[in-house]
Amino acid sequence: MALRPVQVNIKAVDGLAVGQFWAEALGWSVFSPGVTTYVGPGGGLVWPEPVGLGIDIIPVPESKTPTKNRLHLDLATTSTAHQAELVTRLRSFGATPVDVGQGDVPWTVLADPEGNEFCVLEPRETYRDTGPIAAVVVDCVDPRAMAGFWGEAMDWAVLEVSDDQASLRSAEGVGPYLEFLRVPGAKEVPDRIHLDLMPYAGGDKAAEVGRLKGLGASDLDLGQGDVSWTCLTDPEGHEFCVLAVS
Repeated sequence: MALRPVQVNIKAVDGLAVGQFWAEALGWSVFSPGVTTYVGPGGGLVWPEPVGLGIDIIPVPESKTPTKNRLHLDLATTSTAHQAELVTRLRSFGATPVDVGQGDVPWTVLADPEGNEFCVLEPRETYRDTGPIAAVVVDCVDPRAMAGFWGEAMDWAVLEVSDDQASLRSAEGVGPYLEFLRVPGAKEVPDRIHLDLMPYAGGDKAAEVGRLKGLGASDLDLGQGDVSWTCLTDPEGHEFCVLAVS
């Protein structure tokens, strides 16, 4: 039994505007098939995206709080010139520089038009074949424990584990990484960004949810009511959803 991450879910007051920003950031397209706005590669709506992670923008009435998100995206670049061009282009589309205490680093920290932080990385060999999203990065207290939980939750391989960070990637070695970075202090506010997981074809969502709870996940009531997906939190309180098999 296993699950796969299929999309990054971002809450936004203006879902279409945020979707258009991320489409520019990633070189992808925007699709609005219903209430949500989906950002993915290709010229048509292909969901779930078979290799990478799409982005699903969910409209909400509340703006982001000043608290830094516990989950953010790292964007890959192919050269220092590409990094500079991407930063300049994204600022022209509404991105703003952000100081999260990073100091003098080779990457650039920005926020999208609604304040969601992300990084534009300098070129790194590790991310040369990930696509535009190099990594989904999660702040946590215990990277080792998070790698243990998420490694069991998904069929992704655990590539690196230490007290300060952990890294996972698809067992096929394609698409972005999932990384956990140690930070002081536990989660304090609801997540603005989270992962959506899905069983593989023929999988049993109820059985997978039960398995996750056995690994340490907890039920989460966001007022979602009777929906086809299940809201959970991981052992450190990071929210995520398990979707019905497509």
